[in-house]
Amino acid sequence: MVRLLNYHGDMSTPGRTYQEYQSFRTELNEKILARGTTITKRFFTIDTKAYEPGAIDRKTKEMLGLSASMVLRCDDCIAYHIDQCILSGATDEELFEILDIALIVGGSIVIPHLRRAVEFIDQCRTHQEERDDG
Repeated sequence: MVRLLNYHGDMSTPGRTYQEYQSFRTELNEKILARGTTITKRFFTIDTKAYEPGAIDRKTKEMLGLSASMVLRCDDCIAYHIDQCILSGATDEELFEILDIALIVGGSIVIPHLRRAVEFIDQCRTHQEERDDG
């Protein structure tokens, strides 16, 4: 199935589930890393290492990544960082404060991404509950 992206890489199309997002991301990352150049692979490594705990803990780094992704209006990045924030223990109250900062920095153009972010937070929480119950 071919998926079309909008200009900003919108992966949060209406009706897209948490699992569909995760499957798409995993499948395409595997293809990229299998066929990509050394530069691509090094960039992926740097990106992963940047979020490892150091002077700043992982949760805080993911929160920073979420705020930056909101301002840059990258829905795929927003979804990724929401998931990582939740996996790192972020509460909904923390997530909504991050979204507030992004809204202030990015302005009203961030509002459509705010809507999709809230939808994805709900999907992540549902997935988390199902995983915990399962």
